Amino acid sequence: MESLHLYPERKNPSREKTPKSPNAKMNREKLMKMAGAVRTGGKGSVRRKKKAVHKTTTTDDKRLQSTLKRIGVNAIPAIEEVNIFKDDVVIQFINPKVQASIAANTWVVSGSPQTKKLQDILPSIISHLGPDNLDNLKKLAEQFQKQAPGAGGATAQEDDDDEVPELVAGETFEAAAEEKDKEENQAS
Repeated sequence: MESLHLYPERKNPSREKTPKSPNAKMNREKLMKMAGAVRTGGKGSVRRKKKAVHKTTTTDDKRLQSTLKRIGVNAIPAIEEVNIFKDDVVIQFINPKVQASIAANTWVVSGSPQTKKLQDILPSIISHLGPDNLDNLKKLAEQFQKQAPGAGGATAQEDDDDEVPELVAGETFEAAAEEKDKEENQAS
C-alpha cells in the first residue's frame, strides 16, 4: 500500500536560487535603491515614505487652557472692547474673550489685536472715561499740544510747572503740613 501524504512536499521560495539573467540582477538593484530611499533612519529603522509632522501650537494652547482651568478662571460675558495703553500706542481688542480669576490676580484677554496710535483712538474712548480720569485727560491734551507742530510753542512758565519746586531755606514738609493743619483748625 502506498502512503498518502496530506501535504505534498513544498519548496521553500526563499531558498530557491534566482535566475542568472541580467534582468534579475537589475531588478534586485532597483529594489534595493527603492528600499533605501524610503528609510528615514539608519540601518534597522522602520521604512517610511513620509515623515510625521508634529504641530506644537495646539499643545501650547492646550497646556495654557489646562493651567487656566487649574487656576479657576471664569469667563466674563458682554465685553465689547478692550484697550491696553502702552506708551503712545493702544492695543485694541474688539469683541474679545475675557476670562478672570480675582483670587489669582489673573486676567486673560484673547482675540485678534489691532495696534493703533493714541491720537487716532482718543476721540472714540473719551466717552468711556469717567470723571476720575479727567486729570489724566488734561495731561494728555497738554502733551498733544506740545507735540503738535506749529502749536505756538510752550512758554517758560508752563515748563516750570512740570518741575519739582525748590524748598525754601529753613522749611520742611512737616512744618508746612503743620501750618496747613493749624489754618484748617482756625477756619472751622
